[in-house]
Amino acid sequence: MHPVKDAILAETRRQFFGKVAMGVGGLALSSLMAEDAFGLPQDEPSFGGLPSLPHFAPKAKRCIYLHMMGAPPQMDLLDYKPKMRDWYDKDLPDSIRQGQRLTTMTSGQARFPIAPSVFEFNQHGQSGAWISEILPYTARMADDIAIIRSMHTDAINHEPGITFIQTGQQIPGRPCIGAWFAYGLGSMNEDLPTFVVMNAEKSHPKSGVQAISAKLWSAGFLSPEYAGVRMRTGTDPVLYLRDPDGVSRDVRRQMLDGLADLNRVQHEQIGSPETLARIQQYEMAFRMQSSVPEMADLSSEPESTFERWGEDAKQPGKFQNAALMARRLVERGVRFVQIYHRGWDVHAFAPEVLPAQARDVDRAAWALIQDLKERGLFDETLVIWGGEFGRTIYSQGRLTPTDYGRDHHPRCFSLWMAGGGVKGGVVYGETDDFSYNIVKDPVHIRDFQATILHLFGIDHQRFTHKHRGLDAKLTGVEPARVVRELLA
Repeated sequence: MHPVKDAILAETRRQFFGKVAMGVGGLALSSLMAEDAFGLPQDEPSFGGLPSLPHFAPKAKRCIYLHMMGAPPQMDLLDYKPKMRDWYDKDLPDSIRQGQRLTTMTSGQARFPIAPSVFEFNQHGQSGAWISEILPYTARMADDIAIIRSMHTDAINHEPGITFIQTGQQIPGRPCIGAWFAYGLGSMNEDLPTFVVMNAEKSHPKSGVQAISAKLWSAGFLSPEYAGVRMRTGTDPVLYLRDPDGVSRDVRRQMLDGLADLNRVQHEQIGSPETLARIQQYEMAFRMQSSVPEMADLSSEPESTFERWGEDAKQPGKFQNAALMARRLVERGVRFVQIYHRGWDVHAFAPEVLPAQARDVDRAAWALIQDLKERGLFDETLVIWGGEFGRTIYSQGRLTPTDYGRDHHPRCFSLWMAGGGVKGGVVYGETDDFSYNIVKDPVHIRDFQATILHLFGIDHQRFTHKHRGLDAKLTGVEPARVVRELLA
């Protein structure tokens, strides 16, 4: 048995011709696209990425995606429904539900009593956007954000729901949106990852917590180098990055050089692209040993930073701290930063839990926008805030004037976007009086993804990767449109 010869012999006819086609086709494509490529602005360094991208001049160059895991209830935050006060404890009409599916958590209820939001709403900004009292800092920046109230999805449970909005499919195994950007556009720095992920702590002990795993920031069928790098807040942000005790930097360098030589020999014999990816990952880890501690050290921040962000921004694990780290990362050329904040799964105790959840994220999101503006990064940094689906207007379980829970609802939910080519001061889409059905300007998950790609200068129909003989796309095979009404 010879492992190298066996690997070569095991190569299928399709794999062989696939490699040949990629080589010849790459040369042809580069010559065809050369004129367009030279016509695009090259004001920032770029490492890696596809030569054909971007398809046109981008508005956004980096993204900070704040995902509220567990599905924030839109009628308690951004979708004001005052008429529901007159419907307290009355049953949801069949004409509104229209036979739509329910989860098993409420499908067996004898009644579906209407639970109006206990929170007050007020209008803000030139758009007159109605925003809940528990989001006072979001209200301050009403003219900077575009609120979409007509999002909808195909998924009704968390696992497929968050997988869908992150990867374009409900079934795991496909690249997440951050990996698509890393693959297509490459990096804007050589010393930090292209795509970074952080998980933030919740504050309220009664808030529901959903499981989270690395498949949400996976590269799927793309090369593993495009996967998100999970970064913790605190003094040791990336696990296993430090040199072991007794190993000096010089010894580490010699070890990596020797390992790289061995990997290059293997690549010359077998030709696996994952071997080259392995070399690059080791080299990135070595450079990160210097760049990550500097990025994570908040001692260089002036006191005015914490006057704006609050003292929790100094506490590792807090959302405020993660969002501040996100600003520091994009300042240093990281293209895509994702923060997951759990605790929004309010099947019970919603009036008690939601104010705590909002305090975790509201001020930090506002401070992030202000910092980006001050540093001249706002116009080229897309910021997204939202969950994976919405919540029901009817109560799950016991209903009182001061207490209720809400079940999952895929047919409508709200999120907001800002910066990076987004038109501020916009409220897009409408739902019915029950926040149950969309009555104007629906935005599907695929439309949302197509719009994000468009802001980065990418035509979602042309951005593909060959997988199992198919041209796979983030937006899948079903129709998707760019929501141009949201574009500045």
